[in-house]
Amino acid sequence: MDNSGRRRRNVIKLVGVAAAATTLLAMAGCSSSTSGGTSADGDVTIEFAQWWEPELGDGQFRGLMDQFEKENPGIKVDLVSGPYASTKEQLFAGAASGTMPDVVGLDGAWVSDFAKQGVIADLSKLMSDSGYDESQLASQIKVDGSTYMIPVVNFVYPMFTNDALLSQAGVSAPPSTRTEFADAAKKIKALGTDASGWVLPLSLEAPNGVQNDVMSWVWASGGSMLKDGQPDLTNKDVTSAADYIQQLWNDGVIAPGSFTMKEQDKVEEFTNGRVGMMIDSLAHINLIRQSNPDLTFSISAIPAEDGFTGERGIPYASWGIGVAENSEHKDAAFKLVQFLMGKDVNSELSTMAKAFPGNTESVPTFVQDDELFKKAFDIYKAGYPANEFTGLPVAEELMRQFGTQFQSALDGQQSMSDALKKTQDEWTSEF
Repeated sequence: MDNSGRRRRNVIKLVGVAAAATTLLAMAGCSSSTSGGTSADGDVTIEFAQWWEPELGDGQFRGLMDQFEKENPGIKVDLVSGPYASTKEQLFAGAASGTMPDVVGLDGAWVSDFAKQGVIADLSKLMSDSGYDESQLASQIKVDGSTYMIPVVNFVYPMFTNDALLSQAGVSAPPSTRTEFADAAKKIKALGTDASGWVLPLSLEAPNGVQNDVMSWVWASGGSMLKDGQPDLTNKDVTSAADYIQQLWNDGVIAPGSFTMKEQDKVEEFTNGRVGMMIDSLAHINLIRQSNPDLTFSISAIPAEDGFTGERGIPYASWGIGVAENSEHKDAAFKLVQFLMGKDVNSELSTMAKAFPGNTESVPTFVQDDELFKKAFDIYKAGYPANEFTGLPVAEELMRQFGTQFQSALDGQQSMSDALKKTQDEWTSEF
C-alpha cells in the first residue's frame, strides 16, 4: 500500500455482506418498535445510546445535551450510556428486535452489518432533506454509495507507559523499537511486584483487541494485512508482528487473563498500576486521570521494527454517529447529529474528549493546553492514521476469526504460521 493509500480519505466506502447471526441480549429501556416518544404537550424525546458519556465524565456530555435542548425547544434527549462493550451488546440486540434508540453511537466495524440489515438510516437522504452542507465533514462512512455513519471525533491509539514502573525498572525513556519494548517489559516483570510489562486484551466477545493491540504492531512499521484489497495475512509484516507477540507471550511479560480481557479491563489494569505499558485510545486519558490522579504516565508512538525509518501507522478509531431506521423522530434525531457536528460544538466535544474533530473547521484547544495531548498531536502529524478494518465486510467477525486462531497459537495448540494461514483462508471466504 503506497503512502497515498494510507492517508485518511474524505469518504470511506464499506462493501460486503452482513453478519449471518446476531446475539440476542436484553435491551434496557426498549419495549416497543420505536425508542423515543412524544409527550402530552407535544415534546419529543429521543434516546441516544453511546459509550461517550462515561468516558468523558464529570457530566460534560450531559451539559452538551442540555445546550441542545435549549437551542431546540420541544426536543428532549435521553442518554442511554454504558461502557463500549455494553453499548455494543445493546445495539446488536436492538438491531435484532427493531428497538434501536433514535440516535446511536457507532464503531466503524459495525456499520456494514447494520446497513445491510436495514437497521440504521440513510444519512445521505437525511442530509439532503435537511439541506445540510456535508462539505464540512472530515469523513463519512458509506455503504453502497450512501452514508450511514459520520465520525464525530477521531482518536489515535499511541502507547501509554507508567513512568514510575519504567523508572523502577531502570528504563529511562519509553521504548521506540521492538527490542527496546521487549527489554522494558522484561525489566518491569523482573521487579517482582506482580506488575506485568504489557497488557493484551484478546476477548472473542469484544475482539477489537485484534485491531488495536495486535495489528497496530504491523501498521507501526508501515506494514499491511491487505494486498490489492484482499487478505494478506501471511506476508512478512504480519508474520513478523505475530511472531514478536508470541515471543513476548513466551517470555511471560504479558498480563494474565488475556483471552477473556476486554478493552475496559486493559485500562483498569494500567490505571491501577498493574502493567507498565499498553496501547490505548486518547479517549481514556480523562478516565485514567480521574480514576488515579497520582498515576504519572506518558504517551509515545507504538514501537517499530528495529531499523525502521519510514512513517509509522497510527491506529485510530472514531466516535461515529447514526440514526436508527426504526426511529419515528428521524428529523429530531438528525438535528442532534447536526448539533454535534457544528463547528463550535464539535470543537468543544473534541476538546473534552481529547480527540481530533470530525468537522474540518473545528479546532480543539487541548493541543495548546496540555503537554500530553500536544505530544499525541505531534505523533499523529509524524505518521499516518491506520485502521484497515474500517471498510471491510463483517469487520468484527474478521477480528474474531483472527483472535480465535491467534489464541490457539499463543497457548501452543498450533504454530503461529498455521494460525495465520487458517485465518487467511477464513478471511478470503468472507471477501
